Amino acid sequence: MKNNGLLMKNGVSLIIPFIMITTCFALWGFANDVTTPLVKAFSKIFRMSVTEGAMVPVAFYLGYFVMAFPAALFIQRYSFKAGVMLGLLLFAIGSLMFLPAKLMGYYFPFLLAYFVLTCGLSFLETSCNPYIYCMGSEDTATQRLNLAQSFNPIGNLIGMWVAMEFIQEQMSPMTSVSRQQLPELQFNLIKDHDLGVLIQPYVYIGAIALFLLLLIRLHKMPMDSDVPVNKSIGQAMRELVKVKNYREGVIAQFFYVGAQVTCWTFIIQYGTRVFMAEGMDEKAAEILSQKYNIVAMVLFTVSRFICTWFLKYIQAERLLAILAIIAGTALMGTVLFTDRNGMYCLVAVSGCMSLMFPTIYGIALHGVGENVKFAGAGLIMAILGGSVFPPLQALIIDTNMTIAGLPATNLSFLVPLICFVVVALYGHKSYVRQHILHTT
Repeated sequence: MKNNGLLMKNGVSLIIPFIMITTCFALWGFANDVTTPLVKAFSKIFRMSVTEGAMVPVAFYLGYFVMAFPAALFIQRYSFKAGVMLGLLLFAIGSLMFLPAKLMGYYFPFLLAYFVLTCGLSFLETSCNPYIYCMGSEDTATQRLNLAQSFNPIGNLIGMWVAMEFIQEQMSPMTSVSRQQLPELQFNLIKDHDLGVLIQPYVYIGAIALFLLLLIRLHKMPMDSDVPVNKSIGQAMRELVKVKNYREGVIAQFFYVGAQVTCWTFIIQYGTRVFMAEGMDEKAAEILSQKYNIVAMVLFTVSRFICTWFLKYIQAERLLAILAIIAGTALMGTVLFTDRNGMYCLVAVSGCMSLMFPTIYGIALHGVGENVKFAGAGLIMAILGGSVFPPLQALIIDTNMTIAGLPATNLSFLVPLICFVVVALYGHKSYVRQHILHTT
């Protein structure tokens, strides 16, 4: 990797810290996408509705919201390195909690495990994103964030593959309808088998998190010597809310994460409906839907590198607005088509999303100065959108309504469509401020 100032600060190369922190990006990418397909899996295992199954992303992303500002206070007092280490520890604890959750055999302990796990992810993202942002000049910060985030979808892809090959493939092929008709004893035997399959990736990833924690603990991070800013959270937030670019960036991030989570969570439901209408059984339809989900993530990964290159020539704000408009257009196709064309449109959305999280993050942090740690926490709290929008979409799916010949699953994708409208507006308005009016 050529170090042309992108990873230099005060004449010191930060390539090694960059690589170690970027590994964390891949780690939480894995956690996100080994979990996404499990909304459908939990619904089958515990004989629940789609709405009840959607409590998985609620618990998952609620941890981000709850722990973001405590994480910011922690790294403000100590260091980025300490925040990363505590995040890895909480991540490992949450992952290993899947073992007792399986032994208990109830839904709630799994939700609690997800919550603890994502409290750790909140620490990681609150620490890692501003850390990467600070590894060089502010002028190259958005490009640097996109480079680091390019490794996040690698973890996503591995998570999706594991979910398909080691969870969906090995679970009982019995359909949701058949499970509803089972006597309690037989149902519990199948449930116990499926939960045993489901927890294995989490146990392994918990062990990997502990190993990475040890490596980071033994490595001296050059930025640990930075002097912390002695400022209260109240003072920092009063200063931040005056920065319009930041304030609107938090809102845009909230809606973007909602769009991302809904598109990736309910692609399984969407594809299952499409493929079962073609004559497939439920399990085959679910597995084929997950394959489309993997294709979407491959597109997301490739597009991340392409978009990072485009940032050399197109302003980040303008590119963000363009991609959000294209994503909204593709979602219109997802809503209006009732066959595989709708799946193709839904897959295409992932190519547009690749740039958005780190770009909104980088744009919003521009000009926040020494408040970067608290500002980063606000942007991580915005991940709460991943808890808010999936239940709304699930409620639409559970209505089973049909309007103008469009099934409820199709209509539910109006939710992420609205989210992308908000993102497009933020990209346009921030472009006008930064490059036309030159004000924040």
